[in-house]
Amino acid sequence: MKTEERDPWLKRFMDNTWLLLVLGVVIPLLSYTLWGWIELLMIPPAPLP
Repeated sequence: MKTEERDPWLKRFMDNTWLLLVLGVVIPLLSYTLWGWIELLMIPPAPLP
């Protein structure tokens, strides 16, 4: 009886090109969007003339 060994989870993760593509687009999109919102919230209000 032959038992099949599954690949380690990291190898299966790295072999999934579509998942890596999605993560490569989503992670920078979310991080830069969050960074932009934080920057906008930290700008002091402009004084009115």
